[in-house]
Amino acid sequence: MYSAKEVAQLLRLTLGQVRSYVRAGFLEPVRGARGELVFSFQDLVLLRTAKGLMDAEIAPRRVKRVLSKLRDQLPTGRPLTGLAISAEGNEVVVRDGRARWNPEDGQGLFDFEVATLALKVAPILERAAKKAIAGEAEKTIDDWFELALNLEVSAPSDARDAYRRAVELDPLHADAHVNLGRLLQEAGELDAAEAHYRQAIDAQPEHAIAWLNLGVLLDGAGKLDLAVGAYQRALESDPSSADAHYYVSRVYEKLGQQTAALRHLKAYRKLTQGR
Repeated sequence: MYSAKEVAQLLRLTLGQVRSYVRAGFLEPVRGARGELVFSFQDLVLLRTAKGLMDAEIAPRRVKRVLSKLRDQLPTGRPLTGLAISAEGNEVVVRDGRARWNPEDGQGLFDFEVATLALKVAPILERAAKKAIAGEAEKTIDDWFELALNLEVSAPSDARDAYRRAVELDPLHADAHVNLGRLLQEAGELDAAEAHYRQAIDAQPEHAIAWLNLGVLLDGAGKLDLAVGAYQRALESDPSSADAHYYVSRVYEKLGQQTAALRHLKAYRKLTQGR
């Protein structure tokens, strides 16, 4: 837990700015033994988001309004810190998985160019998948991998099958294992996803994304110590991984290791400045 002064210093805000966000109602700090405000790690992440929007020249009053509206748009108990919030030009855009919307008017903002393209090519890709399966003897590992990449958006089930064929032909194809693991994880097949992440790591021990994805899976399963180990291995392989710093900070906070959480949060902030 962090005092208002520590939060202000870490995020380079004034104490007045920190308190104004509390008054706006979208932060929920607790009171310490002497009645002082005490902030959580989630509060730090949310405040950093607010500061990032202001740094992108979104007016402070508008930032407060946006975040307050966004809180009202989410289901009860859903924290703002699970979302990606950013400025695109003069608009604030929220991403939650594949969903994307403007919190000021509640309108969905789908990437229509991608959506239109996906709709147009879906039948072509499905025909290509059937043709590829029918003539699988003629397909190389690279062919299956490329086909799987193309199928991910429009036909994830076919994409999984194509990745499976790639790893059948080459059990050491780390990227295919990682991508298959991700699709399985998204489908809720967590044990199978973990198995493919670990096969990717066996094939390529320094595969940072495999370690990161494994960490996210373990984190979600409540295996926090194992998740920390996976995130640390991701950082050993790629010290510039902002995502790994962010996720391991969150786990350290859950474990009550505030010094480690703060260290990685600072690294995350340094890596994401200017984004």
